[in-house]
Amino acid sequence: MAPASKADKKAVVDAAAWMFNVVTSVGIIIVNKALMATYGFSFATTLTGLHFATTTLMTVILRWLGYIQSSHLPLPELLKFVLFANFSIVGMNVSLMWNSVGFYQIAKLSMIPVSCFLEVVMDKIRYSRDTKLSIGVVLLGVGVCTVTDVSVNTKCFVAAFIAVWSTSLQQYYVHHLQRRYNLSSFNLLGHTAPAQAGTLLILGPFLDYWLTNKRVDAYGYNLASVMFIILSCTIAVGTNLSQFICIGRFTAVSFQVLGHMKTILVLIMGFFFFGKEGLNLHVVLGMIIAVAGMIWYGNASSKPGGKERWSLSLPTKQQKHGSLSDSSEHDGKV
Repeated sequence: MAPASKADKKAVVDAAAWMFNVVTSVGIIIVNKALMATYGFSFATTLTGLHFATTTLMTVILRWLGYIQSSHLPLPELLKFVLFANFSIVGMNVSLMWNSVGFYQIAKLSMIPVSCFLEVVMDKIRYSRDTKLSIGVVLLGVGVCTVTDVSVNTKCFVAAFIAVWSTSLQQYYVHHLQRRYNLSSFNLLGHTAPAQAGTLLILGPFLDYWLTNKRVDAYGYNLASVMFIILSCTIAVGTNLSQFICIGRFTAVSFQVLGHMKTILVLIMGFFFFGKEGLNLHVVLGMIIAVAGMIWYGNASSKPGGKERWSLSLPTKQQKHGSLSDSSEHDGKV
C-alpha cells in the first residue's frame, strides 16, 4: 500500500477538525436547549462566562503539562479581540431575545457576506464566480430551511447589526491573530479565554437580569440542573477549541458557509429529540439546496483562483500571461 500523501493527510485532518466542531456545536445546542427549556436556566451570558472559565482551566492544565508553549499576544490586540468577542456574545443574546425567529435567522445568514467583505477589504481576497455562486446557493438553502416570520423595528435592527458585525470581526481576528503571531489554537485560547471569562462573569449577571428580569443567584439550583450546566461547560471547551482550529486552518468565511451544516443538524436533532420542528417538504428542500451549495463551495474555493489574494500593484507582463497561483491563499478542501 502506497504511503498517504501530504494532501491526503491534510484532507483527513481538515475533515476531523470540521467533524469535531460540528459534533461539539450541535451537542452544546441540544444540552443548552434542554437546560433552558426543561430547567428554566435562562442566563445565557453568565453561562457563556462559565464556558470560558472552564476553557481557561483547560488551557492552564495543558500549559502545566507542557502541551502549550509560552507565546506572546500584544495587549492592544487582546483587548480588541475580547471587545469584539464579548459584543458578539451579548449582541447575539439580545438579538435572539428581541427579534423574531425569521429576522434572527436572516441576521445570522448575513454574517457570510459581511465576512466576505472583511476578507476583501482587510486581506485583499478575490473570489471566483463559482465561489460566489456557491455561497449564494448556501444562503438560499439555509434561508428556505429557517426563515419564516420576519418582523423588525429600529431597536431590533440595531441589536442584530451589532451582533452580525461583532461576530464577523471576532471570527476574522481568530484567523488573523493565529497567522500574524504564529499562535496555535491552544495558545490563542490561552490568551483570550481568561479575559473573556473574567469580563463575562462580572457583566453577565447584570446583562441577564436586564434581559430576563431574573437574578442568577436566585435561580433554584438542583442536582439535575447543575449536572447540565457542568455538561454544557465541558462540551463548550471542545466547541471553543474546535472553532479556533477550524478558522485557523481555513477562514471565517469557510467556517460560516460550511458551518451552516450545524443549522441543518440542529433542525433534524430538534425534530427527533423535542418534536417541535416538523421536517416538512419545504424544510427538506432547503436542506438539500444548502448541502449542495456547501459541496459546491468546498470544491470551488479549493480550486486555483477560487479564492486568492490580489495585489494593489499593477501586474507585471509575466503575471498577465502567467499564473497567479504563487499569491493564492486557498481554503482547505472539506
